[in-house]
Amino acid sequence: MSEPKTKPPISSHRWVLGYLMQEKAIFLPSLAALFFTAMLSLAFPWFLKELIGNPTDALKNGVDPAQVLAKSNRVVLELTAVLALQASIAFFRVQGFIRSGESALNRLRRDLFAHLVRLPMRFFQEQRSGALSNRISTDLGVVRDTLINTVPQAVRQTVILIGGLIFIFVASWKLSLIMLGSVPFVVLAIAFFGRKVRGYSRAAQDSLAEAGTVIEETVQGIADVKSYTNEPFEAARYDRSLSKFLGVTMRGAKHRAAFLAFIIFALFGTIAFVAWFGARMLAHGEINGTNFVSFILFSIFVGASLGSFPEIISQFQLTAGATERLRELLDTAPERIDGDSSVKLSGSLAFQNVSFHYPSRPEAQVLTDLTFHVQPGQRVALVGPSGAGKSTVFSLILGFNDPQFGQILFDSRPASSLSLQALRSQIAIVPQEVLLFGGSIRENIEYGKPGASLEEIQSAATLANAHEFIAALPEGYETLVGPRGTKLSGGQRQRIAIARAILADPRILLLDEATSALDSESERLVNEALERLMSGRTSLVIAHRLSTVRHADSILVFSHGKIVESGTHDELIARNGTYRFLVETQLV
Repeated sequence: MSEPKTKPPISSHRWVLGYLMQEKAIFLPSLAALFFTAMLSLAFPWFLKELIGNPTDALKNGVDPAQVLAKSNRVVLELTAVLALQASIAFFRVQGFIRSGESALNRLRRDLFAHLVRLPMRFFQEQRSGALSNRISTDLGVVRDTLINTVPQAVRQTVILIGGLIFIFVASWKLSLIMLGSVPFVVLAIAFFGRKVRGYSRAAQDSLAEAGTVIEETVQGIADVKSYTNEPFEAARYDRSLSKFLGVTMRGAKHRAAFLAFIIFALFGTIAFVAWFGARMLAHGEINGTNFVSFILFSIFVGASLGSFPEIISQFQLTAGATERLRELLDTAPERIDGDSSVKLSGSLAFQNVSFHYPSRPEAQVLTDLTFHVQPGQRVALVGPSGAGKSTVFSLILGFNDPQFGQILFDSRPASSLSLQALRSQIAIVPQEVLLFGGSIRENIEYGKPGASLEEIQSAATLANAHEFIAALPEGYETLVGPRGTKLSGGQRQRIAIARAILADPRILLLDEATSALDSESERLVNEALERLMSGRTSLVIAHRLSTVRHADSILVFSHGKIVESGTHDELIARNGTYRFLVETQLV
């Protein structure tokens, strides 16, 4: 049985054009207007030809001043009318192209971001911080220049070129064929230099994105930069990125410059040769003066049109390099969207013989044959040294990664049979390092339940012991938290995160040592809020302070990706094993 044929991939230019055609109600009329105004541009050499007339007749028969004045008045009035019409149409045409181009670009931006946020966590785990956003921003900037400026310019110059060629063929087919003899050489040059420019374009985009990444990482970690007085180090790191970008750009510039130089020489050399040949034809009577003047004037327009194509083609090559990266992103497989989306969890959770390693590090086994069961409403603590696999358990529960062996069950159903969106909507996490978005306190709490009323938000904040300090702020719930919540203390950020989790009303709660970095008063307030949050919910708590897990229903002791002990605090203390050793060395 033969394999089904797959459709060949479309070119980058057709892909971009596909977005423009989604705005065809505006784009196509603007395109028609552009065709019309481009043809009207050819009126200028036509009227100049009419104004000059036949120089040979003028030399033979003399010049009649009255006839010349009358003719010049008529020609100038007609030309002015044509230019006025062209300008009027161009006013609406330019608006239409900008509107359709920006709309198409916004549609592309929406598609990119919507796809980006649906990519699996392993994709982001393999990306350098900031590199992705900078790369997308740089590539979209190139696409924008093409949609708004280069596409209209290409269409305009193409119409002028074709129209001019028609006029010069009418004037003299022999001279026209001589001029077109240079076209094959130009096409070969475009194919050769264009491939080079495209490769350097992609490398330049990557280098520029890397330079932007240095800025973003430095700004995000500015406290550490200043604490370690590493301003010169970061400046040098940025300088190296810029030097790499400049080097790639300069190498690409050599090919673009060589391409442009070749076109200029071939183009204007051809025009000079044609003018010389045409003068000989005029001298021998093979062409009359009017047609020769017409040929020269329209050849100038054809030459100017051809002269603009190297830059237009270079920009299209830049766009091809940029769109390749964007299409690679869109072609990356998103998270699965299958599974039961109507599931309502009771809170039961189980790991059955789960083994896991990160795809990028197959030699480092993180979890090995992990098995445990959590009953609805039960409070389970995960303890053990750093790197034992506790956070990886949370990652698997949230579906950020999938185990290589074994399975994870929710209410005795495999996680793979349930919708990720349905699962995550019934799970909430309060991490050790809380990330707040750079909006208001209200928006950050509302993130747990988009569209929640102010009363619901205030109620959640009250349960999280956050309402009092929020109300004391001059702008209350509308207070901006700053980038990553830097305007708030650690305890305040934790309580906002707890309020967000309370508002989400999850069935399963994941706590990643939410009090480890707090002072005693903040810890007391956060612990009170956590008690309210965990009440009646299945709760898994990663604990480094063992004092926080004394009252857990079950304690799982991790070591090297395995559970080496499990039981209550009293049971594990009585065994004189790993847990007791941890208690004696960490509890005061």
